[in-house]
Amino acid sequence: MNSPVAHAPQVEVVVSGCSASDAGSLFAELCRHFPSDRRAEDTPHETAGSRPTMWTGTFDTSTLSGTPERQVPPPSLSGPVKAELQGEPRAVERLRHALDETFVVHQLGVVAGDQEVDVELRLESRGGD
Repeated sequence: MNSPVAHAPQVEVVVSGCSASDAGSLFAELCRHFPSDRRAEDTPHETAGSRPTMWTGTFDTSTLSGTPERQVPPPSLSGPVKAELQGEPRAVERLRHALDETFVVHQLGVVAGDQEVDVELRLESRGGD
């Protein structure tokens, strides 16, 4: 007997191709919308060496974290930021919607599985907002 799959609200976000400051701005913005294993004030730091640095966070899209009304200007990124979102399709879509409200979002690719989706995005600051 097949039973329906329960909605899994967690989305894993992997950020790369940017400065630690830009990663921190992105995570802080997501923390305005959703509970996370990160705190909004957690500051990512660079690692030494020639390997690319990646930062990760998990966000629970089942509830909103407070009110997302903007009290400060939207974060400005110093350049494009690559973000990979992985999770149940409805959860990823909900998190993607929050990103669309703040950043210019370009979808670079998507891989859909049975119960998960992996979406690769490039985020940029909104000009003139």
